Amino acid sequence: MLDYQAKKLPKNTVEILVKIPKATVEEEQKTSFEYLQKELQVEGFRKGKVPKDIAKKHLSNQTIYQQIIRQLLPKIYEELVQKEKLTPIVNPKIDLVKAKENEDWEIKFLIAEKPSVDIKNYKEAVKKAKAEAKKNDIWVPGKDGSKPNSTDTSKNEEKKQKLLNNILAVLLKQTECELADLIIEEELNRKLTQLVDDIQKIGLTVDGYLKSKNLTMDEMKKKYAKEISDTYKLEFILQTIADQENIRVEKEDLDKLFVNIKDPKEKETAMKNAYFYASVLRKQKTLDLLLNL
Repeated sequence: MLDYQAKKLPKNTVEILVKIPKATVEEEQKTSFEYLQKELQVEGFRKGKVPKDIAKKHLSNQTIYQQIIRQLLPKIYEELVQKEKLTPIVNPKIDLVKAKENEDWEIKFLIAEKPSVDIKNYKEAVKKAKAEAKKNDIWVPGKDGSKPNSTDTSKNEEKKQKLLNNILAVLLKQTECELADLIIEEELNRKLTQLVDDIQKIGLTVDGYLKSKNLTMDEMKKKYAKEISDTYKLEFILQTIADQENIRVEKEDLDKLFVNIKDPKEKETAMKNAYFYASVLRKQKTLDLLLNL
Protein backbone atom coordinates (compact mmCIF):
# COMPACT_ATOMS: atom_id res chain seq x y z
CA MET A 1 0.00 0.00 0.00
CA LEU A 2 1.34 3.40 -1.00
CA ASP A 3 2.36 5.59 1.95
CA TYR A 4 1.82 9.25 1.09
CA GLN A 5 0.47 12.61 2.25
CA ALA A 6 -1.42 14.90 -0.14
CA LYS A 7 -1.78 18.61 0.40
CA LYS A 8 -3.85 21.08 -1.61
CA LEU A 9 -1.94 24.24 -2.52
CA PRO A 10 -3.24 27.49 -4.05
CA LYS A 11 -3.84 27.83 -7.79
CA ASN A 12 -5.14 24.28 -8.39
CA THR A 13 -1.87 22.66 -7.33
CA VAL A 14 -1.46 19.46 -5.31
CA GLU A 15 1.70 18.50 -3.41
CA ILE A 16 2.15 14.83 -2.55
CA LEU A 17 4.97 13.45 -0.41
CA VAL A 18 5.52 9.72 -0.93
CA LYS A 19 7.55 7.49 1.39
CA ILE A 20 9.05 4.38 -0.18
CA PRO A 21 10.25 1.74 2.31
CA LYS A 22 13.82 0.48 2.07
CA ALA A 23 12.52 -3.03 1.31
CA THR A 24 10.63 -1.73 -1.75
CA VAL A 25 13.71 0.14 -2.96
CA GLU A 26 15.80 -3.02 -2.61
CA GLU A 27 13.23 -5.04 -4.56
CA GLU A 28 13.18 -2.40 -7.31
CA GLN A 29 16.97 -2.36 -7.28
CA LYS A 30 17.01 -6.10 -7.94
CA THR A 31 14.47 -5.77 -10.78
CA SER A 32 16.38 -2.85 -12.31
CA PHE A 33 19.68 -4.73 -12.17
CA GLU A 34 18.13 -7.76 -13.89
CA TYR A 35 16.69 -5.54 -16.64
CA LEU A 36 20.01 -3.74 -17.20
CA GLN A 37 21.89 -7.04 -17.16
CA LYS A 38 19.72 -8.31 -20.04
CA GLU A 39 20.36 -5.09 -22.00
CA LEU A 40 24.10 -5.01 -21.25
CA GLN A 41 26.62 -5.59 -24.04
CA VAL A 42 30.11 -6.68 -23.01
CA GLU A 43 32.82 -7.88 -25.34
CA GLY A 44 32.97 -11.67 -25.37
CA PHE A 45 29.31 -12.11 -24.40
CA ARG A 46 26.09 -12.04 -26.35
CA LYS A 47 23.47 -9.47 -25.30
CA GLY A 48 21.46 -10.84 -22.38
CA LYS A 49 24.10 -13.47 -21.57
CA VAL A 50 26.48 -11.40 -19.42
CA PRO A 51 27.09 -13.22 -16.09
CA LYS A 52 25.92 -11.48 -12.91
CA ASP A 53 29.41 -10.94 -11.45
CA ILE A 54 30.63 -9.39 -14.72
CA ALA A 55 27.51 -7.21 -15.01
CA LYS A 56 28.07 -5.86 -11.47
CA LYS A 57 31.46 -4.52 -12.55
CA HIS A 58 29.94 -2.69 -15.53
CA LEU A 59 26.79 -1.31 -13.90
CA SER A 60 27.32 1.52 -11.42
CA ASN A 61 24.93 2.25 -8.55
CA GLN A 62 24.04 5.51 -10.29
CA THR A 63 23.00 3.66 -13.46
CA ILE A 64 20.87 1.24 -11.43
CA TYR A 65 19.27 4.08 -9.43
CA GLN A 66 18.42 5.92 -12.64
CA GLN A 67 16.66 2.78 -13.88
CA ILE A 68 14.78 2.48 -10.55
CA ILE A 69 13.53 6.03 -10.99
CA ARG A 70 12.52 5.39 -14.62
CA GLN A 71 10.48 2.30 -13.77
CA LEU A 72 9.15 3.20 -10.31
CA LEU A 73 8.09 6.85 -10.53
CA PRO A 74 5.59 6.48 -13.40
CA LYS A 75 3.86 3.62 -11.51
CA ILE A 76 3.66 5.69 -8.32
CA TYR A 77 2.38 8.73 -10.21
CA GLU A 78 -0.33 6.74 -11.98
CA GLU A 79 -1.49 5.27 -8.65
CA LEU A 80 -1.57 8.72 -7.01
CA VAL A 81 -3.66 10.19 -9.81
CA GLN A 82 -6.17 7.35 -9.51
CA LYS A 83 -6.34 7.32 -5.70
CA GLU A 84 -6.69 11.11 -5.37
CA LYS A 85 -8.93 11.39 -8.47
CA LEU A 86 -6.69 14.11 -9.92
CA THR A 87 -6.97 15.75 -13.36
CA PRO A 88 -3.38 16.78 -14.18
CA ILE A 89 -2.80 18.82 -17.33
CA VAL A 90 1.01 18.88 -17.53
CA ASN A 91 3.77 16.54 -16.38
CA PRO A 92 4.39 16.67 -12.62
CA LYS A 93 7.41 18.29 -11.06
CA ILE A 94 9.28 15.56 -9.17
CA ASP A 95 11.78 16.13 -6.38
CA LEU A 96 13.84 13.32 -4.81
CA VAL A 97 13.73 14.63 -1.25
CA LYS A 98 15.61 11.63 0.13
CA ALA A 99 17.14 8.83 -1.96
CA LYS A 100 20.09 7.35 -0.09
CA GLU A 101 21.33 3.77 -0.20
CA ASN A 102 20.00 1.44 2.52
CA GLU A 103 17.40 4.00 3.64
CA ASP A 104 13.75 4.76 2.98
CA TRP A 105 13.15 7.13 0.06
CA GLU A 106 11.00 10.25 0.01
CA ILE A 107 9.71 11.69 -3.24
CA LYS A 108 7.68 14.86 -3.70
CA PHE A 109 5.25 15.28 -6.58
CA LEU A 110 3.93 18.71 -7.51
CA ILE A 111 0.87 18.33 -9.72
CA ALA A 112 -1.01 21.03 -11.66
CA GLU A 113 -4.71 20.27 -12.00
CA LYS A 114 -7.24 21.48 -14.53
CA PRO A 115 -8.61 24.79 -13.22
CA SER A 116 -12.24 25.53 -12.54
CA VAL A 117 -13.59 28.11 -15.00
CA ASP A 118 -16.34 30.65 -14.30
CA ILE A 119 -17.42 32.15 -17.63
CA LYS A 120 -20.24 34.10 -15.94
CA ASN A 121 -22.77 35.56 -18.40
CA TYR A 122 -20.46 35.17 -21.37
CA LYS A 123 -23.20 35.62 -23.98
CA GLU A 124 -24.06 39.09 -22.73
CA ALA A 125 -20.39 40.08 -22.74
CA VAL A 126 -19.93 38.79 -26.30
CA LYS A 127 -23.04 40.58 -27.56
CA LYS A 128 -21.81 43.86 -26.04
CA ALA A 129 -18.42 43.41 -27.72
CA LYS A 130 -20.10 42.77 -31.07
CA ALA A 131 -22.41 45.78 -30.67
CA GLU A 132 -19.42 48.00 -29.89
CA ALA A 133 -17.54 46.68 -32.91
CA LYS A 134 -20.57 47.23 -35.15
CA LYS A 135 -20.96 50.80 -33.88
CA ASN A 136 -17.31 51.55 -34.67
CA ASP A 137 -17.65 49.94 -38.08
CA ILE A 138 -20.49 52.15 -39.35
CA TRP A 139 -19.35 53.81 -42.56
CA VAL A 140 -19.60 57.57 -42.68
CA PRO A 141 -19.03 59.46 -45.99
CA GLY A 142 -15.57 60.96 -45.97
CA LYS A 143 -14.48 58.90 -42.97
CA ASP A 144 -11.88 56.96 -44.92
CA GLY A 145 -12.38 58.34 -48.41
CA SER A 146 -13.90 55.19 -49.85
CA LYS A 147 -16.99 53.05 -49.72
CA PRO A 148 -16.89 49.64 -48.11
CA ASN A 149 -16.53 46.81 -50.59
CA SER A 150 -18.58 43.81 -49.50
CA THR A 151 -16.96 41.62 -52.15
CA ASP A 152 -13.47 42.12 -50.75
CA THR A 153 -12.94 38.72 -49.15
CA SER A 154 -9.62 39.54 -47.53
CA LYS A 155 -11.08 42.65 -45.85
CA ASN A 156 -14.06 40.66 -44.62
CA GLU A 157 -11.80 37.98 -43.19
CA GLU A 158 -9.64 40.64 -41.57
CA LYS A 159 -12.74 42.23 -40.03
CA LYS A 160 -13.96 38.83 -38.82
CA GLN A 161 -10.62 38.04 -37.21
CA LYS A 162 -10.50 41.46 -35.53
CA LEU A 163 -14.00 40.90 -34.12
CA LEU A 164 -13.03 37.45 -32.86
CA ASN A 165 -9.93 38.87 -31.18
CA ASN A 166 -12.09 41.49 -29.43
CA ILE A 167 -14.53 38.81 -28.27
CA LEU A 168 -11.72 36.63 -26.89
CA ALA A 169 -10.15 39.61 -25.14
CA VAL A 170 -13.49 40.35 -23.43
CA LEU A 171 -13.86 36.70 -22.36
CA LEU A 172 -10.33 36.70 -20.95
CA LYS A 173 -11.03 39.84 -18.98
CA GLN A 174 -14.27 38.71 -17.36
CA THR A 175 -13.63 34.99 -16.85
CA GLU A 176 -12.27 33.63 -13.58
CA CYS A 177 -9.68 30.95 -14.31
CA GLU A 178 -6.67 30.53 -12.04
CA LEU A 179 -3.78 28.55 -13.56
CA ALA A 180 -1.17 26.63 -11.59
CA ASP A 181 2.27 28.28 -11.68
CA LEU A 182 3.70 24.93 -12.76
CA ILE A 183 1.90 25.23 -16.12
CA ILE A 184 3.45 28.62 -16.81
CA GLU A 185 6.91 27.56 -15.62
CA GLU A 186 7.06 24.45 -17.80
CA GLU A 187 5.92 26.21 -20.96
CA LEU A 188 8.09 29.27 -20.23
CA ASN A 189 11.22 27.11 -19.89
CA ARG A 190 10.41 25.36 -23.17
CA LYS A 191 9.82 28.66 -24.96
CA LEU A 192 13.00 30.28 -23.62
CA THR A 193 15.07 27.23 -24.60
CA GLN A 194 13.64 27.42 -28.12
CA LEU A 195 14.37 31.17 -28.26
CA VAL A 196 18.02 30.67 -27.27
CA ASP A 197 18.39 27.94 -29.93
CA ASP A 198 16.86 30.18 -32.60
CA ILE A 199 19.05 33.14 -31.62
CA GLN A 200 22.22 31.03 -31.78
CA LYS A 201 21.26 29.65 -35.21
CA ILE A 202 21.27 33.16 -36.68
CA GLY A 203 24.61 33.97 -35.04
CA LEU A 204 23.41 36.35 -32.34
CA THR A 205 23.95 36.39 -28.58
CA VAL A 206 21.01 36.52 -26.19
CA ASP A 207 22.15 39.95 -24.95
CA GLY A 208 22.42 41.22 -28.51
CA TYR A 209 18.96 39.96 -29.37
CA LEU A 210 17.38 41.51 -26.28
CA LYS A 211 19.11 44.82 -27.01
CA SER A 212 17.71 44.79 -30.57
CA LYS A 213 14.21 44.31 -29.09
CA ASN A 214 14.84 46.94 -26.41
CA LEU A 215 13.93 44.40 -23.72
CA THR A 216 15.53 42.96 -20.59
CA MET A 217 15.39 39.22 -19.87
CA ASP A 218 12.87 39.85 -17.06
CA GLU A 219 10.65 41.80 -19.45
CA MET A 220 10.91 39.02 -22.04
CA LYS A 221 9.96 36.40 -19.41
CA LYS A 222 7.02 38.53 -18.26
CA LYS A 223 5.84 38.96 -21.87
CA TYR A 224 6.07 35.24 -22.59
CA ALA A 225 4.40 34.33 -19.27
CA LYS A 226 1.37 36.50 -20.13
CA GLU A 227 1.12 35.00 -23.62
CA ILE A 228 1.26 31.48 -22.18
CA SER A 229 -1.29 32.28 -19.48
CA ASP A 230 -3.72 33.84 -21.97
CA THR A 231 -3.35 30.92 -24.39
CA TYR A 232 -4.09 28.30 -21.74
CA LYS A 233 -6.95 30.30 -20.25
CA LEU A 234 -8.59 30.71 -23.66
CA GLU A 235 -8.36 26.96 -24.24
CA PHE A 236 -10.14 26.30 -20.94
CA ILE A 237 -12.71 29.04 -21.59
CA LEU A 238 -13.58 27.61 -25.02
CA GLN A 239 -13.78 24.08 -23.60
CA THR A 240 -16.14 25.28 -20.87
CA ILE A 241 -18.39 27.05 -23.39
CA ALA A 242 -18.39 23.96 -25.62
CA ASP A 243 -19.37 21.77 -22.66
CA GLN A 244 -22.08 24.21 -21.52
CA GLU A 245 -23.56 24.48 -25.03
CA ASN A 246 -23.18 20.74 -25.67
CA ILE A 247 -21.09 21.31 -28.79
CA ARG A 248 -20.13 17.99 -30.35
CA VAL A 249 -18.17 16.70 -33.31
CA GLU A 250 -19.98 13.91 -35.12
CA LYS A 251 -18.50 11.22 -37.35
CA GLU A 252 -19.93 13.06 -40.36
CA ASP A 253 -17.87 16.16 -39.45
CA LEU A 254 -14.67 14.13 -39.45
CA ASP A 255 -15.60 12.32 -42.67
CA LYS A 256 -16.03 15.68 -44.45
CA LEU A 257 -12.57 16.68 -43.24
CA PHE A 258 -10.84 13.44 -44.18
CA VAL A 259 -12.42 13.22 -47.65
CA ASN A 260 -10.55 16.39 -48.66
CA ILE A 261 -7.17 14.78 -47.90
CA LYS A 262 -6.09 13.27 -51.22
CA ASP A 263 -2.78 11.67 -50.24
CA PRO A 264 -3.53 8.13 -48.92
CA LYS A 265 -0.70 8.18 -46.33
CA GLU A 266 -1.69 11.62 -45.05
CA LYS A 267 -5.32 10.49 -44.81
CA GLU A 268 -4.34 7.34 -42.89
CA THR A 269 -2.26 9.38 -40.45
CA ALA A 270 -5.09 11.89 -39.99
CA MET A 271 -7.61 9.14 -39.32
CA LYS A 272 -5.33 7.63 -36.68
CA ASN A 273 -5.27 11.06 -35.01
CA ALA A 274 -9.03 11.55 -35.21
CA TYR A 275 -9.19 12.68 -31.57
CA PHE A 276 -6.88 15.63 -32.31
CA TYR A 277 -8.90 16.67 -35.36
CA ALA A 278 -12.13 16.33 -33.38
CA SER A 279 -10.79 18.73 -30.74
CA VAL A 280 -9.80 21.23 -33.47
CA LEU A 281 -13.25 21.02 -35.07
CA ARG A 282 -14.98 21.40 -31.70
CA LYS A 283 -12.93 24.52 -31.01
CA GLN A 284 -13.85 25.94 -34.42
CA LYS A 285 -17.53 25.25 -33.81
CA THR A 286 -17.25 27.10 -30.50
CA LEU A 287 -15.62 30.10 -32.17
CA ASP A 288 -18.37 30.12 -34.81
CA LEU A 289 -20.95 30.10 -32.03
CA LEU A 290 -19.34 33.20 -30.48
CA LEU A 291 -19.28 35.02 -33.80
CA ASN A 292 -22.93 34.23 -34.43
CA LEU A 293 -24.33 35.24 -31.05
